[in-house]
Amino acid sequence: MPNENVLADGLSGWALILGVSSGFGAATARTVAAAGMDVLGVHLDRRSTLPAAQALRDEIEALGRHVEFFNVNAADPLKRSQVVNHVKNRVVDGGSRHLRLFMHSLAFGTLKPFTKGSSSTRIEQRQIEMTLDVMANSLVYWTQELCEAGLIGDGSRVLAMTSEGSRRALPEYGAVSAAKAALESHVRQLALELAPSGATVNAILAGVADTPALRKMPGHEAIMERARKRNPHGRLTRPEDVASAIAALTQSACGWITGTTIRVDGGEHLSG
Repeated sequence: MPNENVLADGLSGWALILGVSSGFGAATARTVAAAGMDVLGVHLDRRSTLPAAQALRDEIEALGRHVEFFNVNAADPLKRSQVVNHVKNRVVDGGSRHLRLFMHSLAFGTLKPFTKGSSSTRIEQRQIEMTLDVMANSLVYWTQELCEAGLIGDGSRVLAMTSEGSRRALPEYGAVSAAKAALESHVRQLALELAPSGATVNAILAGVADTPALRKMPGHEAIMERARKRNPHGRLTRPEDVASAIAALTQSACGWITGTTIRVDGGEHLSG
């Protein structure tokens, strides 16, 4: 079901969400669609997980919104260009000048130690480079092409999902940690360069949430249990909590917030 905690004054325009089929991307798609936005989404799903993506698409369509998903590799330059060209046609044909929201929520990286174990179990150069390319550098490449297509401009909100791993060391999380640190650096640079256009760029640091991405991490059960104890609300962050914050940041009133990392964790970080 769509998040009921939507904005009273509603939203309009188009959202483009990378990583739309699950976790924070899916929750944001539901929330902004319920608030009045049309949704374009990029995801990479195999046959076993495609039904969930299709169900999300049907759910958004049932709200009366325009929706279109692309099941492609978001890190593939050719696919990226094809999607951007299609998005441009959809947004312009729909009467909008720019995307209202561009959300980067790609969670695809290698979880291996840097030095422990044998050469067959340690992370390799290609895996580190792939992780940084998908989870960090692709934000720059997508934003570049969207800007060239005239899809990022006054009122656009660019938001990228980071994590506490950007500043903490976790077992087997090294490559992803580096990617998140790089992502936050990219956010600051993009915010600086896009400010004159009226677009904002921020990173969202969510609390620990039970998502498919988290469940791929070694020891995720212990991570979730610690987060429940740390959080003053006594529960994990929910994807819908993050989606509500993103919907709020998409409002025109939030145009002076840019170049920063915004915690959406219910105070989880307060107790260390």
